[in-house]
Amino acid sequence: MATNDTAAEPRFTPQDLPYAYDALEPAISGETMHYHHDKHYAGYVAKLNELILDTPFAAQPLEDIILSADGAIFNNAAQAWNHEFFFEGLSPKPQKAPSGKLLEAVNRSFGSFDGLKTQMGQTAAGLFGSGWVWLAEDGDGKLVVVAEPNAGNPMCRGLKPLLAIDVWEHAYYIDYRNRRADAVAALWDIVDWRVVEERYAQK
Repeated sequence: MATNDTAAEPRFTPQDLPYAYDALEPAISGETMHYHHDKHYAGYVAKLNELILDTPFAAQPLEDIILSADGAIFNNAAQAWNHEFFFEGLSPKPQKAPSGKLLEAVNRSFGSFDGLKTQMGQTAAGLFGSGWVWLAEDGDGKLVVVAEPNAGNPMCRGLKPLLAIDVWEHAYYIDYRNRRADAVAALWDIVDWRVVEERYAQK
């Protein structure tokens, strides 16, 4: 999360996408990315800046806010972080499958890469309402798939996030209407496993 610590506000500023708005087509349209990034994500960042002004959260890093706040401050902080993490995990020229130590961990936890994709897809389809589906690592090094409603983030469970799937309707409704499962399936063409591997390697 980009910061501007020399001014009273805004404390946080939205990060630019690491690719063009239409670069992820046909999986995600340019129209969806404009709304998703410029309206929803940027809106969470703006609201967070408004809510933390003149509070003890005003000087805290974003992750610390997520781990210690609740209510509206938590919701907007987590949504800002979740969206940045989600956007950074996608690429128009991705590494399309895990390799090395991450692939070994995937095989141990899910049987195969296809097994992981199946579990994440089923979890995404089964999450009632809005939220996120995550691939995360627990304290024992095991990979787990967790569903978090609304702005939920696995960091709050002591897990290390590796990959996020946004299943809020604003992430897919323009392109897929109510076909959430199709939207999730299309993401596998643009998830960049190089980024996921870098996250996994970080201690």
